[in-house]
Amino acid sequence: MPSQRSDAPRRDIHAEITNALIDAVLADPGSPRMPWRRTAGPLYMPSNALTRNAYRGINVVSLWVSAEVRGYATPIWATYRQWSELGAQVRQGERSTLVVFYKEYESEPDPSNADDDGKRRVARASYVFNADQVDGFTLPVAPRLLGPIERLEGVDRFVTATRARVEHGGDRAFYRQTTDTIHMPDEGLFYGTDTMDRNEAYYAVLAHELTHWTGAKQRLSRDMSHRFGENGYAAEELVAEIASAFLCSELGITQDTRIDHAQYVANWLQLMQDDSRAIFAAAAKASEAVAYLKKMQPPG
Repeated sequence: MPSQRSDAPRRDIHAEITNALIDAVLADPGSPRMPWRRTAGPLYMPSNALTRNAYRGINVVSLWVSAEVRGYATPIWATYRQWSELGAQVRQGERSTLVVFYKEYESEPDPSNADDDGKRRVARASYVFNADQVDGFTLPVAPRLLGPIERLEGVDRFVTATRARVEHGGDRAFYRQTTDTIHMPDEGLFYGTDTMDRNEAYYAVLAHELTHWTGAKQRLSRDMSHRFGENGYAAEELVAEIASAFLCSELGITQDTRIDHAQYVANWLQLMQDDSRAIFAAAAKASEAVAYLKKMQPPG
């Protein structure tokens, strides 16, 4: 009896997830939340120590990068004068980080432009210091640990097969190139969000960092700055979050494309508004990273 062959097109899970992410982004998924507790609150959105306002736009990336490179563990920043107002002192020799703010002023509207309301904005530079750089500032009380997360054996086997070194401790998640190690917060710090439980949160973050691990020179040698220039860091984060969505689906971490992934994707896309194809370029690199990880799995 001849074998039956289906003429139905092969399902492209990655394309489906990418399209779902795009739909969610266009529908405005809201702001992302870091799904674990930190000693000074969520690091994801850096804030000003005096005003308590969150930094926005390119300043978020500037402060993230500075915190990563210099090893700051808190999301709290302020100018030298603001720290003084709080009774804290910036330590001698500490280097500041540049942020940009805009001042608005009124001007005569352009008569040839019906949409010109006369309001003008001018960029001003400001220099801030992290809470880790000052003395005399008391951080909030450290959070209570919630205990280990519930293990997903299939996902753990997948990660183990890659032979990536994963270290737990502290309250930060990142991949360190110099030691080729993935660093995850203590499991007890994960609490999840309104849209995902703490177990899903843990494995989604691990999948994100595992994607960064694939981009090392000795592996895929992924350098997003070749295409995206100064937005290369944002593009790499976009790749990692899309790949996390792919892996969450393929490994059964979550059943559907989650709003959480769309929130992170939307946040990074805002930094690359001049490139309408950015999400597709990042999705292609994300697929490449997932394929690389799958090739490292044992047969069967």
